[in-house]
Amino acid sequence: MKKSIIALALVAFLYNSYTANAQKKSTPTQDIKVGIDLIDVKDDKVKVTVQAPKIKSDKITYSIPKIVPGTYSEDNYGKNIEDLKAFDVKGTALAVTKTDDNTWSISSAKSLAKITYLVNDTFDTEKGGSFGTDIFSPAGTNIEAGKNFMINTHGFVGYFQDQKDLPYQVTITHPETLWGATSMIDSDASATKDVFNTPRYAELVENPIMYAKPDYTSFNVNGMDIQIVVYSPSGKVTAESITPEMKKMMTAQKTFLGNINSTKKYSVLLYLSSMQPNDAKGFGALEHPTVTTVVLPEMMPLAELQKSMIDVVSHEFFHILTPLTVHSNEIQYFDYNSPKMSQHLWMYEGVTEYFANLFQINQGLIDETDFLNRIAEKMEQSKSYNDTMPFTTMSANVLKSPYKEQYLNVYQKGALIGMCIDIIIREKSNGEKGILNLMQQLSNEYGVTKAFNDEELFAKITALTYPEVGAFLSTYVSGPTPIPYETFLAKVGVIKTKDKKAGNVFLKGQSPYITVNKETKEILVRPDTELIEFYTSLDLRAKDIIMAINNKAYTLDNIYEMIGDSENWKENDAITIKIKRDGKEQIITGKVHLPYEEIEGLKATDTSKSNMKNAWMKS
Repeated sequence: MKKSIIALALVAFLYNSYTANAQKKSTPTQDIKVGIDLIDVKDDKVKVTVQAPKIKSDKITYSIPKIVPGTYSEDNYGKNIEDLKAFDVKGTALAVTKTDDNTWSISSAKSLAKITYLVNDTFDTEKGGSFGTDIFSPAGTNIEAGKNFMINTHGFVGYFQDQKDLPYQVTITHPETLWGATSMIDSDASATKDVFNTPRYAELVENPIMYAKPDYTSFNVNGMDIQIVVYSPSGKVTAESITPEMKKMMTAQKTFLGNINSTKKYSVLLYLSSMQPNDAKGFGALEHPTVTTVVLPEMMPLAELQKSMIDVVSHEFFHILTPLTVHSNEIQYFDYNSPKMSQHLWMYEGVTEYFANLFQINQGLIDETDFLNRIAEKMEQSKSYNDTMPFTTMSANVLKSPYKEQYLNVYQKGALIGMCIDIIIREKSNGEKGILNLMQQLSNEYGVTKAFNDEELFAKITALTYPEVGAFLSTYVSGPTPIPYETFLAKVGVIKTKDKKAGNVFLKGQSPYITVNKETKEILVRPDTELIEFYTSLDLRAKDIIMAINNKAYTLDNIYEMIGDSENWKENDAITIKIKRDGKEQIITGKVHLPYEEIEGLKATDTSKSNMKNAWMKS
């Protein structure tokens, strides 16, 4: 899972993944048949019908997941289920008792023929709060009759007690104008009905489907068929407009990975939020073995959207390595309602995030300065978390306090852990090998269907690499000792530097200097914050409405453009701002005064380590 963070007055861009694989194999004797009706949608609810397998007990439970792999939060999808009923073959109702948010107990289960219920979507209930307060949008559901259905299957379909290993057949009836984008194969030729078959519940959960007016592109990269699918409410963004950057990125990723992945089809499902009160607000992406679901705001300028897609999709794609291929028993046999979490988020999310940055310098998508700046930012951002909390302890207990508050550090310190291991392996192998080689070895040792025991991974990594790697893992990953990053960066000739950096005049970190009137969409100077020189030098005051800057009008609809345009301003540039103050319009002219802050950066200065640095970044 990758969550992205861009703070504005109304939205939080939260910095999310992967999924578990197959459950333990069984010998299935019958299918569980599910019907989902996307035509007869009433009160923004979808009806689901589940034909039950043969039940041998007097009682049986039906559960909707509390949590799904890759989200690391208990979201209780069962709260969105209403009016669950059970019937025998004659249509007689059976007694049903809801035992918790996600589970229903059905009596006289030996005669159970089917259950029916209604599904509410999750996008309607999002408030845009901090991590863990909403269901993360890429893992959520949307029901917009005739326009869009985001079918994350775990939000629509559950499982019977001890029956998760039976095959599932899901039949979805839908308007002819809507097309279901997925990596699954539709076995029905009808224009209004899709039939999908999966060998078990775990595989169904890994296959989201997005229904919308068809807008997609497809291309092939080194034997992998890739489709890019877009839902843009206004039609502002098309699949074709983002495909060139996606193709360039995914070609680079496949080149970086080599033959490590055997996936034949991969889909990117992009849902663009209108940012209306009942639309998605949790931006980022969620990985599945052959699909990534992405949610971003439609108002983003195309260039910014393309950049965000590169950052979040590249992260999700690298989950092909871990935990898709390399993972523990906790993920292989994931319990959707009583989960036991693995100790190794440092690998699942941290190493994945590291690769999402490393491959870009390795394949020439970014330069050395950009790459080192990204590493420096992660070092700085990791300081806001508990640096003495062992990462393995945090990971195993990530669903509860005080550990869950540390989760987002997987994208900061977790990535830096991957970097340090990479540098150690480079040093000990004279630059010949790195952490990608380690992940390839682990992939060969384990793989999609073979999991490792949590407590045995460090010993296996040490055996495949060097004692120094094992010492690092025990000291800095399972131990409480903060990592001395300077020591490891010095091995590749990189040192810390200090520099002054110009900030954005509208944002300071996650605290904006502006806000928005939701009803009028007007942009205002915030009345509840101390204003910087940019505002005071121009005599911009609290509650002033910013109507236009340099003759370009701005509202909530193009506020991202305003933020982006301001990134190009230079100190003492001439500026003209049209404002409304106390109901009267006026023009303010003056010069741009940018805010500055001293930041720590990184720079390669030791030329004697150039060969090692180049091996690290380019090999």
